[in-house]
Amino acid sequence: MKLDRMLGILNILLQYDRVTAPFLAQKFEVNRRTINRDIDALCQAGIPIVTHQGAGGGISIAEGFKLDKNIFTAGELSGIVAALKGIGSVSEQAGIERTLDKLGASSSVAQPISIDLASYYKEDLTAKIEPIKKAIQGQQVIEFDYYYSKGKSRRRIEPYIVVFQWSSWYVFGYCLERQDWRMFKLNRLWELCVTGETFAMREIPPERRDFDSHFVDDIHLAALFNHAEKYRLIDSYGPDGFHETEEGLYFEFPFTNRGHLVSWLLSFGANVKVLKPLYIVDDIRTAAKDILTNYET
Repeated sequence: MKLDRMLGILNILLQYDRVTAPFLAQKFEVNRRTINRDIDALCQAGIPIVTHQGAGGGISIAEGFKLDKNIFTAGELSGIVAALKGIGSVSEQAGIERTLDKLGASSSVAQPISIDLASYYKEDLTAKIEPIKKAIQGQQVIEFDYYYSKGKSRRRIEPYIVVFQWSSWYVFGYCLERQDWRMFKLNRLWELCVTGETFAMREIPPERRDFDSHFVDDIHLAALFNHAEKYRLIDSYGPDGFHETEEGLYFEFPFTNRGHLVSWLLSFGANVKVLKPLYIVDDIRTAAKDILTNYET
């Protein structure tokens, strides 16, 4: 466990210019004394770690240090490069290139896997992820407009982790308005501001570290799809995500967002029949009527 933690600390130090001991202690769920021992062990292993005192101080790796790539196998180094380039698709490339340089790696390293975590909104994502990362490192509150099913609200949170989950980016933190841990989708987050207001790190309850728990699947859909839609179901849920019958493809799955579910079902047109819950059938009828009304007007 100690070795895994030391490698994790080294990875963080290679990614960030400077971090604090409390940040590392919270990240790895140990006390500061343990972090200090790990830092000493890394120094004894030949990693030139520098500590900075005073305001804005912290822990960093000496400028110009390069990690000997011979400690990795070719496959391990290829995986690291692919992962870093994936992060680089939504991050400032200069920081990624600096990390690759420290690893002694280059873009010429064989990469059988290419990872691109960006989307159509790449520039907007980068403009959000970078200041959030800096706010997390500096333990500063962020403020933003957030759009959701009930409209828009201004939120202030203590940010802890930037999360890539279910093909979307989120920031996980403590919401000061709700006085609880929350996940906020970056595509719905706008007018972001790093306030400069600092906060003391809170202990994240173990059950809230399971990010899947923040997505409550309380809509249990059962539907029958036309055989022609088999490729779409496989694309999203795999070949075992449904049962083939003479009547069609029987599909049963829990969903979180009612509005998104209705939009998804509407995209199949007449090639799907919802069996339950019946309120989703009512939602589809209402949405279809609204669409027809818009065209009639």
